[in-house]
Amino acid sequence: MCTASNYITDDHYFGRNFDYEISYNERVTITPRNYIFEFRKIDSIETHYAIIGIAAGIDSYPLYYDACNEKGLAIAGLNFAGNAVYKEYDENMVNVTPFEFIPYLLSQASNVAEARKLLAEINLVNINFADELPLSPLHWMLSDGKEAIVVEPLEDGLKVYDNPVGVLTNNPPFDKQLFYLNNYRSLSNKNPENTFGGDIDLDEYSRGMGGIGLPGDLSSASRFAKVAFTRANSYSGSDEASSVSQFFHILGSVEQQNGCTFIDDPNLYEYTIYTSCYNTNKSILYYRTYNNSQITAIDLNREDLDSTELINYLLINEEQFNFIN
Repeated sequence: MCTASNYITDDHYFGRNFDYEISYNERVTITPRNYIFEFRKIDSIETHYAIIGIAAGIDSYPLYYDACNEKGLAIAGLNFAGNAVYKEYDENMVNVTPFEFIPYLLSQASNVAEARKLLAEINLVNINFADELPLSPLHWMLSDGKEAIVVEPLEDGLKVYDNPVGVLTNNPPFDKQLFYLNNYRSLSNKNPENTFGGDIDLDEYSRGMGGIGLPGDLSSASRFAKVAFTRANSYSGSDEASSVSQFFHILGSVEQQNGCTFIDDPNLYEYTIYTSCYNTNKSILYYRTYNNSQITAIDLNREDLDSTELINYLLINEEQFNFIN
């Protein structure tokens, strides 16, 4: 399970909580412009936009979980179990595997509008990366500074939804998640008036009572409502430090603590392995991990973006304590 969001101040920020029970040695992977993207069913792309993102620890290919290109388009793939349907090869379509989906779009599209044109021709073909790495059932959120969309591979085809709330979690499908927000239309960041009825005098005994009814559990539908409310009411300065800090607080509102979400294995629990935040205007990736709450940054523009080899940075997973005495 996972949660993705965008946030806009002077710049556009995008990122996600990666919630899972197992780590696949995630790392920051930079794909320079001349790395050759090879695809299973279509021609290779030899020159393209540079990309920065967090990927599985596989040396042979950038298996991105989330990423941003140098033009400012960002994407995250989230678990969509029970709903994602990948198709057989279709000679009339552009056949891209789900693990190639992020590289294919970010290598060519500079914004959501250009991605929409590519999406109109894509068939997500059911081909595993490897026998030991089968496909994950996914849907995706794409975002730039102007708009956001959700892409879902369903039984009746690839659906593209406008995303007015700038949030995505997991199940149910996005249109239903968006509809369920109607249940929370009375919530507010202000304390409510007393409309209980009769002449009963009811007190405002606490700040924050306008949010009573906002879910606090860790289900995907509840996380969707919680982070949508948090994002919609977020306030921060427009400078980089304030914006990045607030973004981490937005996703922190639905962070999963180890031990609270039981998996069938008695020794495994789903938890927030990492949280990412991209400033897509500046091509900077910020992240923190479950065991390292310090924010770490990697600037795409400080690398040799005309090279041909992938650039990798292991995630820092050890807590960084700052002693001041």
